[in-house]
Amino acid sequence: MSAPTTPVDLVILGGGSGGYAAALRAAELGLSVVLIEKDKVGGTCLHRGCIPTKALLHSGEVADSAREGEQFGVKTSLAGIDMDGVNAYKDGVISRLYKGLQGLIKSRKITYVEGAGKLVSATAVEVGGQTYEGRHVLLATGSYARSLPGIEIDGTKVITSDHALQLDRVPSSAIILGGGVIGCEFASAWKSFGVDVTIVEGLPHLVPLEDESSSKLLERAFRRRKIDFSLGSLVAGVQTTTDGVKVSLQNGKEFEAELVLVAVGRGPTSQGLGYEEAGVAMDRGYVLVDGYCQTNVPTISAVGDLIPTLQLAHVGFGEGILVAERLAGLPVVPIDYAGVPRITYSEPEVASVGLTEAQAKEKYGNGVEVLTYDLGGNGRSQILKTAGAVKLIRATDGPVVGVHMVGSRVGELIAEAQLIYNWEALPDEVAQLIHPHPSQSEALGEAHLALAGKPLHAHS
Repeated sequence: MSAPTTPVDLVILGGGSGGYAAALRAAELGLSVVLIEKDKVGGTCLHRGCIPTKALLHSGEVADSAREGEQFGVKTSLAGIDMDGVNAYKDGVISRLYKGLQGLIKSRKITYVEGAGKLVSATAVEVGGQTYEGRHVLLATGSYARSLPGIEIDGTKVITSDHALQLDRVPSSAIILGGGVIGCEFASAWKSFGVDVTIVEGLPHLVPLEDESSSKLLERAFRRRKIDFSLGSLVAGVQTTTDGVKVSLQNGKEFEAELVLVAVGRGPTSQGLGYEEAGVAMDRGYVLVDGYCQTNVPTISAVGDLIPTLQLAHVGFGEGILVAERLAGLPVVPIDYAGVPRITYSEPEVASVGLTEAQAKEKYGNGVEVLTYDLGGNGRSQILKTAGAVKLIRATDGPVVGVHMVGSRVGELIAEAQLIYNWEALPDEVAQLIHPHPSQSEALGEAHLALAGKPLHAHS
């Protein structure tokens, strides 16, 4: 093993959303940075997660537009899905973003090390025989696609989202285990491609972490789209057959399809990386941190999917920036995770920020006020032929503490909703703002007008 390097200010293990955001911000603040990544900078989000799945969903949207042109007086038909073409489009998007990111890393004078790193002390990471010393180490090793006990992932008939993004064909049918964000997004994209889809979710609703009303609206929309789902029963077994896969549930139901996508969430990548040996406190594979992403070891912080916070790329960015600023001596405030926007990019989309109705009632008791504005009253939504709603939750005579939306494109509206929640806006204050007509953002404005007791296009 070669001699340790001269200590830098920060050694980062993992170049995904959390790691590279910390590297960019730390370098911007004048810290010397070593960034270590075993695969490609950009991590899961860029190469196997957010970006490629949203590209697939957009291809699906184009397919649906072609299929449904008659509804809008346009004579179109869908000739078919060219998976090679879809993958070329998807990979082109990734490649442009990847090149841009590599350029950014280079321009900020960050030392980039390609290789699998391991924590060898509270201040050092070893890669391929070379030890990199830092005054501080940031762990950002991300997550992997989990499976269920007893289910063998073979990469062809039983696959994870990683394999699903590389498919070179459109399967005739698919069973998706897991009705969370990943499962619902693949179900939506595949249905648009013409796949016969069934989702199996052990909990009583799809997107179970969302407000129950959003789950019900998504379920209604999926029924209309003929996406099948089985709720409230766990998987008993998965068997491969000569021409596909058979899934049996604990309630005795059985489903057969060409392939099974296991989409039961993501687990932290932390095994065999030297974390425990360095004394880092862990729980079920997650690295434990305080509100400032600091572990129990003073020289080690951790961010992203590796810690038990929301597994979202934008949360990783936020946590990475927070650590960089803290190490540079800037004043920082802990992240309010309830105030982070969450989007499921299915058709229709589900977007939310703040508390669900159940969480608000738990926190504020019975003084919670709820208002639902149906997109049926929104001109732009009618033009787009989308159904759904905006639901607002207000603490007793106080600010809006939850915004939940379902409908095509509502993910683009959640940025304003985020400001309403995070700036603790009162319904009256939002009601004063004039929203552009006709736009979907008006639905947010109209909902606040109604909650402030002065509805315009809604019934009070």
